[in-house]
Amino acid sequence: MTGVSVGAVSMWRLGIIVGLGLSACAQFPEVDAALNADNPNPDYPKLVPFEELLTADDPRISETDDDALRARAEDLRRRANGLRPPVIDRDTRDRMDAGVTQP
Repeated sequence: MTGVSVGAVSMWRLGIIVGLGLSACAQFPEVDAALNADNPNPDYPKLVPFEELLTADDPRISETDDDALRARAEDLRRRANGLRPPVIDRDTRDRMDAGVTQP
């Protein structure tokens, strides 16, 4: 056995459960105030059955949407290419590859 009693482990678990339970009861007045400040009666999206979503018309792309999507795709490619160089420079990589010498 590791020297920790079963009762200590149970108390530890009980402490976690009680802590999580109490945090679930917390109120966040800043969030409530922010939601109610602009519009006291916000219009939430209407819930619709899944079958109704499947029968909706296919989305259409206009010419302006096509240009915007192409520009966005090019921007994403440019950003991805900027992430391709190695994160660790060559000198640091060589030191890491050499390893640590034990005293």
